[in-house]
Amino acid sequence: MRKIFPDARSALDGLTFDGMTVMSGGFGLCGIPENLIAALRDSGVKGLTVISNNAGVDGFGLGQLLETRQIKKMISSYVGENKEFERQYLAGELELEFNPQGTLAERIRAGGAGIPAFFTATGVGTLVAEGKEVRTFGEREYVMETGLVADLSIVKAWKADEAGNLIYRKTARNFNPMMATAGKVCVVEVEEIVPVGTLDPDHVHTPGIYVDRLIQGSFEKRIEQRTVRARADA
Repeated sequence: MRKIFPDARSALDGLTFDGMTVMSGGFGLCGIPENLIAALRDSGVKGLTVISNNAGVDGFGLGQLLETRQIKKMISSYVGENKEFERQYLAGELELEFNPQGTLAERIRAGGAGIPAFFTATGVGTLVAEGKEVRTFGEREYVMETGLVADLSIVKAWKADEAGNLIYRKTARNFNPMMATAGKVCVVEVEEIVPVGTLDPDHVHTPGIYVDRLIQGSFEKRIEQRTVRARADA
């Protein structure tokens, strides 16, 4: 099966629907699938539950989907510098499920591994544990957290071969590898696609078995726009 699609819009064709759950890789603006996020915005899909460390910044990344009111709920660990994220939450316009960052990462990893729930000491005795089962193991209390899965995972990697084997670059790895395993469908954007056999198997971070669709993203124009916007804000 050929996995390579010509652009982000065609790669998402037939995969989006109102009320769906989407995992979006990245940490801050590092390693975000920016072309796929823009295509998701342009699709007009609504009522999204988005699982991501944060929601980009105002006007960029997932921040675009907040501005268009396409996100109903965020499952994340960080509001960051996104003023619209904060405003919508405080105004009661956006549902928010906060997770300690390590717990969020483990919930995603567990979902991809088929683990329905696990226990962690993080958050015991705080708001994080409210309404959740707490058990004692040894002499310490642990709160039960559930694994996370999504209808769609959108992921950013550095390089891929035509079979979808992925390599991430430095800190852009972040949440992307575990999200690639936890979506019912995984769509990936990369900076370079090479022939099968080019990548050293020992360097592959995500095997192609997890990747359903693949695009080579265009980044130069978006970087230029972001620079212009930053200069204007300054």
